[in-house]
Amino acid sequence: MEPVTHFLTGACLGRSGFNRTTAYATLAMTLAAEAPDLDVLWGIHGPVAALQHHRGITHSFVGAPFMALLVTGGVWLWHSWRSRSGARSGETGQPDKPSHASPKAPPVRWGWIWFLALLADLSHLLLDWTNNYGVRPFFPFHPQWYAGNIFFIFEPVYFFVLLAALIVPAILGLADREIGVRHQMFHGRGWAIFALCFGVVLGCWRWAEHERALHLLAQQNYQNEAILKMTVSPYPVNPFQWFGVVETPDFYQTAILNTRTGDFASRTPEDLYYKQPQTAAILTAEGSWLGRVFLDWSQFPYVSEAANYETLANGVHSTRVHFQDLRFAYNVLFMDGRKDNPLGGTVIIAPNGKVDEVEMGHRVQK
Repeated sequence: MEPVTHFLTGACLGRSGFNRTTAYATLAMTLAAEAPDLDVLWGIHGPVAALQHHRGITHSFVGAPFMALLVTGGVWLWHSWRSRSGARSGETGQPDKPSHASPKAPPVRWGWIWFLALLADLSHLLLDWTNNYGVRPFFPFHPQWYAGNIFFIFEPVYFFVLLAALIVPAILGLADREIGVRHQMFHGRGWAIFALCFGVVLGCWRWAEHERALHLLAQQNYQNEAILKMTVSPYPVNPFQWFGVVETPDFYQTAILNTRTGDFASRTPEDLYYKQPQTAAILTAEGSWLGRVFLDWSQFPYVSEAANYETLANGVHSTRVHFQDLRFAYNVLFMDGRKDNPLGGTVIIAPNGKVDEVEMGHRVQK
């Protein structure tokens, strides 16, 4: 899911009671909940490198303990800096002796910090599994992709419940101090637990609607062709609306489904993607770096040779081969523009039959 939801989930995990076990618990869990997305740094090497390594080792059970260790090291550096700063300013580095009415802060327990960071890291894998991009939890030993397909990459309902669980206790705390109520060190625990439980309940509801959407998709007739495989992808907010993709021997069919009304909306021929023959240009593109990486990740790849060609200076034409995964061939903003191809790529084949250029997301792979 998008980064802020991961941060909020980690913060709510820390606030749910784990912050009673050790100092820096909430800080560690907040950072660790987003730490696996450090793999975005592969984008420095270009868009194809980013796709190849995205949700790889940092999003796996093998990498999780090391990501937790990295976060623990970062918290240790922060703690050391604070201790040195306190020593230079004449402080003892120890908290003031609490009065009989003040709660006592927990000590720093580094083993607990690592363990809590590991839990938060695993929460990242779980949330990423819930959307249709998928994760490779057993990478590198078993690099198969798994996707739950129940949450859109940004789910506003869950997002705002998490946000409220962190903001509301802070506002109530300000009001309490205004009227002289004793300060509580571990405030907001109930709100955090509620937000996390809400996410679980929402996920179960969406899972049930996901299964209904698959059943509705399987009931349709696709020009009397056999269904090879199918999937449904979620829309944000509305748990009843889904985007379906069906593969048959000759084409892909896409449609919008509503599990509450039983509607199956398909605009033939706009929602039909007929499989193209394996031309020399397509075979070359599929053997390129982009082609290999894309086809390894994509569940419903649609590879097409462009009908129009680019004319070179000498009057010879180059060929453009487009890659897209039809799981993402829908626009959640306008609901009908399902050809936006947000995760697609293009390979340009030179007249000599070799790869001339590769691009993804309007970025050229150097």
